[in-house]
Amino acid sequence: MTVKFKRKEVKYLLTEEQREAVEQAMAEYMKEDEFGESIIRNVYFDTATGLLCRRSLEKPLYKEKLRIRSYCRLAENQNAFLELKKKYKGIVYKRRIRIRENEFYEYLDGKRPFPEEGQIAREIDYFCRMYKTIQPRMYLCYDRCAYYGNDDPDFRVTFDRNIRWRTDRLSLSEEADGENLLDEGMSLLEIKAAEAMPLWMVRVLTEQRVQKVSFSKYGTAYTQLTEMRGTIQYA
Repeated sequence: MTVKFKRKEVKYLLTEEQREAVEQAMAEYMKEDEFGESIIRNVYFDTATGLLCRRSLEKPLYKEKLRIRSYCRLAENQNAFLELKKKYKGIVYKRRIRIRENEFYEYLDGKRPFPEEGQIAREIDYFCRMYKTIQPRMYLCYDRCAYYGNDDPDFRVTFDRNIRWRTDRLSLSEEADGENLLDEGMSLLEIKAAEAMPLWMVRVLTEQRVQKVSFSKYGTAYTQLTEMRGTIQYA
């Protein structure tokens, strides 16, 4: 399975009280998606010096990143989702394919050709060859509750809590633990839409005095890492 799409993503940091108010307002207009509340597991790929993340933190007009994701603890021979995510002038373009984690890691180590075929596979292969030292660099997971619109399934809302990160055990088959990214009780709200945000959502965010933020989970975790190590390079 391959997926392509483009959309606008807007992020907000919410207290527990603000989240409850937004969820209450959403009840009339949205429903939980098929995964309900789940733990999202990701491994992010970067160069040895963190080039992709450092570029992203500079907030350029164009940026890109590569990650592999699963919605459960990965079992042997189970597929994950490999995602190439690009952002240009605030619009997100995502390319996604199903792939086995171990096969992709073998490809990065030069032990096999790219394990999938097709246009998206070629884009990801080109990306990896362009950034020659790209390897798994950070594990990042969080508890997510996802919703979609009753009348517009392309309108999506996610709440991410208990965001954790680490730089060891870089596999989706490992336990979901790590350093905490946010203060206790805080949630990251992401609103994802191809069109304009519904007025009812604008109204509740205004009532709760919720402010839009520029926030990257990987970028924020990388910043914490550099503060802990005093260096911009991965171990």
